[in-house]
Amino acid sequence: MDVSLVQVPYDSGHYGERMGRGPVHLLEQGLDRDLAAAGHAVSRVEARLAGGFHHEIGAAAALYRQVREAVAEARGAGHFPVVLAGNCNAAALGTVAALSADAVPGSTAVVWLDAHGDFNTPDTSPSGFFDGMALSVLTGGSWSALAASLPGFATVPEDRVLLVGARDLDPAERDLLAASEVESLSVAALRDGGGGVAAALAPHLDRLAGRAERAYLHLDLDVLDPEEGAANSYAAPGGLRLAEALDLIDSVTGRLPLAAAALTSLDPTADPSGRATAAAKRLVLALVEAAGRS
Repeated sequence: MDVSLVQVPYDSGHYGERMGRGPVHLLEQGLDRDLAAAGHAVSRVEARLAGGFHHEIGAAAALYRQVREAVAEARGAGHFPVVLAGNCNAAALGTVAALSADAVPGSTAVVWLDAHGDFNTPDTSPSGFFDGMALSVLTGGSWSALAASLPGFATVPEDRVLLVGARDLDPAERDLLAASEVESLSVAALRDGGGGVAAALAPHLDRLAGRAERAYLHLDLDVLDPEEGAANSYAAPGGLRLAEALDLIDSVTGRLPLAAAALTSLDPTADPSGRATAAAKRLVLALVEAAGRS
């Protein structure tokens, strides 16, 4: 399969720092070589900000546009785009803008794997952390003027979003999610039925497949339990096992064709054992192989 790795090595506008180091680190650790060894043709493109001062919001907006162009170009060439990003917002907004431009609005479902809801708004966030608002922006709940400035972008209807693994939520954010049409599936709910990940996901994926024609799979690495490897300083206990995340990828792509994927939020300094890095590489390979089957 032809794969385009879109690198966005920024964290809050800072190049190669904290989680912005993750995309570079994955390639230093041979991610592209692993994909090639598995029979995939790999191309790479890196988003870069121009020199000078960039505040966090301005940097994100500039990166949105570069990701949009890179994902659109990859899809136009028949390649499967995988965005490797420090932050969730640039990966998600840019990718969805590219997908919105080549499809009927609302035809792309979003499966969002994350320890956090990313559903805050400027009014609900106790920290003001912009990346904690990524899913809110994507669904039209905040920063609507900023999102509208991105060529081709269309908001994703809430009932086309499945949030999996979120467990570290701010109180007001939890209320927003509860009042929304976003479907949220906890780690406990994935396990409680006893039938495994596929059985737990089936009714949720059936609903998405009835509303959309394809999926964007967004994988924030801290959805994994820290025992699988600490992805970053925001990692929270009670997360998915790696095997469960792999089963989830298979389940999603068995029900909806995968249009694009992103893996975000790996901070190598939080991963001295290298386990999170190894998990990330395995997950990217699984995404590519599953996309080839879908």
